[in-house]
Amino acid sequence: MFSLVSGLAMLATSLLLLRMLTFFLACSRFPPGPCPLPILGNLLQLNFQLHPEKLDQLARKHGSIFTVWLGSTPVVVLNGFQAVKDALVTHSEDFADRPVTPLFVDLFGDKGIISTSGHTWLQQRRFGLTTLRSLGMGKKVLEQRLQEEAQHLVEIFRRENGKSFDPHVPIFRAVANVICALVFGHRFSHGDPFFQRLMKAIDFGLAFVNTIWRRVQWYFLVHHCPALVLNARLFIQLYDVFPWLLRQLPGPHHKVFQHQETVKNLICQEIQSHKQRAPKDAEDFINCYLAQITKRKDDPMSTFNEENLIQVIIDLFVGGTETTATTLCWALLYMIHHRDVQEKIQKELDAVLAPSQVISFEDRKHLPYTNAVLHEVQRFCSVISVGAVRKCVTATTVQGFPIHKGTIILPNLASVLHDPEHWETPWQFNPNHFLDEEGNFVTNEAFLPFSAGHRVCLGELLAKAELFLVFTNLLREFQLHISEGTSGNEQDYIFWGTLQPQPYKICASPRLDWSRGCARKDSL
Repeated sequence: MFSLVSGLAMLATSLLLLRMLTFFLACSRFPPGPCPLPILGNLLQLNFQLHPEKLDQLARKHGSIFTVWLGSTPVVVLNGFQAVKDALVTHSEDFADRPVTPLFVDLFGDKGIISTSGHTWLQQRRFGLTTLRSLGMGKKVLEQRLQEEAQHLVEIFRRENGKSFDPHVPIFRAVANVICALVFGHRFSHGDPFFQRLMKAIDFGLAFVNTIWRRVQWYFLVHHCPALVLNARLFIQLYDVFPWLLRQLPGPHHKVFQHQETVKNLICQEIQSHKQRAPKDAEDFINCYLAQITKRKDDPMSTFNEENLIQVIIDLFVGGTETTATTLCWALLYMIHHRDVQEKIQKELDAVLAPSQVISFEDRKHLPYTNAVLHEVQRFCSVISVGAVRKCVTATTVQGFPIHKGTIILPNLASVLHDPEHWETPWQFNPNHFLDEEGNFVTNEAFLPFSAGHRVCLGELLAKAELFLVFTNLLREFQLHISEGTSGNEQDYIFWGTLQPQPYKICASPRLDWSRGCARKDSL
C-alpha cells in the first residue's frame, strides 16, 4: 500500500515538473516580460486586471513589447506608438482576427462584426461600412439628423433651468438615438416605451460586454484554479471553461441572456415592421440589409441573413453609444474644471458663427481651437483604455520579435495617447497638443483613439461628427458649472471596459443671446 502511494506521489510530482518545464519552455517562444508563476502566470502581479497604468510600469522595465501570462494564456502587449503602429498599421492583415470565448459565442454566436473573424467578419464589415456611407455618414443627410439630436439635447439641458443635474443619461439617450435614426430610420422620444426598454437592455448588456472584453484573455485560468477565480469574482472565466454546466445553473448570466433576448425581440419588431411597408426613398440600415439578403440569396458564400442583421444592429449600438457618450461626459467635466478653455471656445464660437446659424461639421475647419480641444478630450480621457485584444492570423514579426500564429496581442492604445515621445505634456489636459504657434489646428500621428488597421472603428467619422455637433451646440448655449456637493475630479475614473468619469452633476446656465449679438455688432 505504501509503495502504491509513493508511486502515485512520484507520478504526480513528475507530471507537475513536466508541466512546469513545458510551461517555461513555452515562455521562451514569446517576447520577454515579467517572470510568470506556474498556473497563475502574472495574474497576481497584474492584480487580476489589465490596467493601463500597470502595463506602463511593466513597459518601462521590459520594453515596448512584452508578454504577460494570464494563467496559462500568453498575451503580447504592445506599448507606445511605434509598437502599436508596427502591428496594427504595418502588419494590419496579420492581426485582423478576434479571440472569443464560449460566453461570447453564447451571447453573439458567430454573427455580426465585433466578435467574428474571417469570411463572416469581412463580409459584414464591408457591407456595414458601405451602407453607413450610403446612408449619409459624412454627408448632409446624416448631419441633419445629428443637428436635430443636438437640438433635442440642448432643450433637455435648457429645461433644467440652471439647476443641478446628471448629464450622463440624456447624453447617452441622445447618442443612442443617432444609431436608432440610422438603423430604424427614425428617432424616438426619450419617454417612448419601446426606446426605454431598448435602452435598459442595452445599458445592462454594455456593462457586461465591457467586463468580458476586460477579462476575455484569461479564461484558461480556471482550468487550474477555479476556487481562486470564484474568490476574485471571475465568474466569466468559469463560464468559459464549463459552459455546458453553467448554462444549467442559476446565476447572473441568465439575466444577461434575458436582456439580450429583449434587444433581439425589439429589433425583430422593427425588422417585421420594415418588411410590411414599401421601401422609402430615404432608406435606413434595415432596408438596405433586407435588400442585400434578397440580392445574395442564391450565393452559397453569403453570410447575409436575419440572424446576422440582428447582431450587426446590436454591434452598432454597442460600438456607437457608450464610447461617444462617455467621451462627451468627459468633455463637459473638463470644461467645468478648465473654465478658461470653456470661455475661449465660446469666444471662438461667437466670433465665427452667427447667433442663429445652424452649426455644421464643416465649421470645424474655421474653429481651430474648438477642434483642438475636442481632440485633446479624446486623447486625455483615453476612453477605450487599453483597447480590445486581437489574434495573430499568421506568423509574423513586430519590431524584431517573432509573433506566432494564434497569439493574442493587446495594443495598449492608452499608452499611445500618452506616449511622451509624441505628446509634450502627456498627463496634462493641453489643447496646444493640436495647435501650431499661429493657432492653427494640426494633427498628430499618435492620435489613435479609434484604433487603427483592419479593425479600426467602423463609425469613426460618425463619432467625430457627433462629438463636434453636440459639444459645440451645448457650449454655444450654456455656461457649465460644477454642482455644489459634487467633486467631479477630472483625474478620477472608473476602470471598467472603458474609462468612465466618476458620477458628477453640473449646472448649465443659459448664455445671454443679446451679449453674443452685441459683441458681434460692436466688432463690425
